[in-house]
Amino acid sequence: MGVEHYLNELLYRYNCVVIPGFGAFLTQKKSAVLHKASNTFYPPTKILSFNKQLTSNDGLLVSYMAQAEKKGYEVMLRSVNETVKTWNTALQKGERLPLPNVGELWKNSEGKILFQPSEKVNYLTSSFGLAPFVSKPVTREVLKEEVVQLEEKIPFTITPEARKSTTIRPYLKYAAIFLLALSTGLAGYTTYQNGIESQQMAQEDAQEQVSKHIQEATFFDTSPLELPVLNLNIGGTTNKSSTTAKGQKVHHIIAGAFRFKTNADKKIRQLKRRGFNPSYIGTNKFGLYMVAYESFTDSEKALSTLKEIRQSHSKDAWLKSVR
Repeated sequence: MGVEHYLNELLYRYNCVVIPGFGAFLTQKKSAVLHKASNTFYPPTKILSFNKQLTSNDGLLVSYMAQAEKKGYEVMLRSVNETVKTWNTALQKGERLPLPNVGELWKNSEGKILFQPSEKVNYLTSSFGLAPFVSKPVTREVLKEEVVQLEEKIPFTITPEARKSTTIRPYLKYAAIFLLALSTGLAGYTTYQNGIESQQMAQEDAQEQVSKHIQEATFFDTSPLELPVLNLNIGGTTNKSSTTAKGQKVHHIIAGAFRFKTNADKKIRQLKRRGFNPSYIGTNKFGLYMVAYESFTDSEKALSTLKEIRQSHSKDAWLKSVR
């Protein structure tokens, strides 16, 4: 399968998927929308965009493809580079590059890459199964029109001469006033009930979103800061040094990212009790503290260990390679 197939699968789980040497596809949540002209409700979705500046390999796409294709990391990286070369050649010739279920890319007269996202797929998993629907317009002037009709049939003003000339009390007047008050009270009570239900639904939705963001923080992909100390597991032994050799790539198997440092320290203690050689690899640009199960300089060893961890410990573990 091509790169675009695995890109499509990763966009459901991650907010940023980088294609090395080509660019990054980013997703951002968009709330539900009401189109007033057609009374159409659209469910929450993810807006897809493309950034040409993010081209550094973060290991996410290549590692995912290597695991799915059951091939080595370096072999799969060469395959991705060949695909990117073909894409760049097509764009340079002025051709449009369609990516199924993702969108279409092309270059304008100034040589800049433009991107039109596809509207066929909603990458927001919480909106799975939801489709746009048309609602009947809410008419709020019906009650007012009924009162106007009553005023035409039953006059509210009775002159003194009319009261002297008749012995019938103006019961119709009071009946009309009572009907108006009763209708207004029922409308107000219904609005109040709807407001309470909407507030409860909003609170539940907010709690669900907070819980989801906290869970996503354990595997969100960002670039770590440079650290003074790294713990490397090479050939079954622990090698602690102030820094790696210049240009040497280190592969970290990420266990999670935490908002508080105390939680990151707790995670390291837990992993040590389970027999891992964990390390703290710094904070990302969102201020989350990142913890790794193991760190390797051998890419094959890193991939095999990642596969074992996903099978026996956590399916959300992923590989991050840095120099």
